[in-house]
Amino acid sequence: MALADHLRELRNRVVKSVLAIVVITVIAAIYHKQIENFLLQPLPQCTKETSGQFHGRCAQVSNIGLTAGFTWMLKVSLTAGVVGTVPIWLYQVWAFVAPGLHRHEKKYAVVFMLCGAPLFLAGVAVAILTLPTTVQVLISFTPDTTTPILPPEDYFDIATRMVLVFGLAFEFPLLLVMLNQVGIITGKRLLGWWRGMVMGITVFAAFATPSADPLTMLALAAPIWALYFLAVSIALLNDRRKRRNNPDADLDDEEASHLDLSVQPVEGAETVQASSAPAASAPVPTARQEQMDDIT
Repeated sequence: MALADHLRELRNRVVKSVLAIVVITVIAAIYHKQIENFLLQPLPQCTKETSGQFHGRCAQVSNIGLTAGFTWMLKVSLTAGVVGTVPIWLYQVWAFVAPGLHRHEKKYAVVFMLCGAPLFLAGVAVAILTLPTTVQVLISFTPDTTTPILPPEDYFDIATRMVLVFGLAFEFPLLLVMLNQVGIITGKRLLGWWRGMVMGITVFAAFATPSADPLTMLALAAPIWALYFLAVSIALLNDRRKRRNNPDADLDDEEASHLDLSVQPVEGAETVQASSAPAASAPVPTARQEQMDDIT
């Protein structure tokens, strides 16, 4: 297609994704009270029922400002729209890229689509499960004689950050598998990087989680460790399949293939009988011989 056609196709895909997000956002806005109550459950709010719990530490959730409630509702609804439409906009990305792929590349893209959305939602689930522990650890840093006043926007920013970071972090092993499928990284090389990968994932989890407790950090790092080694196993199996089909699959583009220089025994010569004796050549005339001598 021409450049204008590609841009038109990209516009159509973006419009479809935005419309899906808008629809889910509107639905989430209708039920925003239920979603807000669900998100605020991990907070140890200061009420008569919770008096004396959480080691005497609790949070007073308060909206500061006239438009704070409306802003909080928009953030909750829009985030729910983006997370709820993950399969839709991932499909739109694949549909835009698919026409330019070969048949085997389309197969890998479909696998990426089928695995990408569940992995992202699994990261979101882990973030929601670890959110109560994160909140309690952060509130525990306040002095015993004070009560923290927590605006919902601040709490929601932390929750959104955790949801997005956990969801995207769970996509990392899938990215490694896709790089192995297209031949950029081998499984042997990924396995050789395991010490650096484990350390890098741990450092990333320490910086990505807002709390300083090791439980939340391990809740993010441990699943990524497991997914990383699962990705390495898949890459090794894929490399073995490639070597079985093509012995030179592991060679770099500038590396020469192996040449078999071993000496093989030669079988005995076979005698072939001529069908008839070759005709004798005619004698060369004397004049012709003299001309050939001159030329020589």
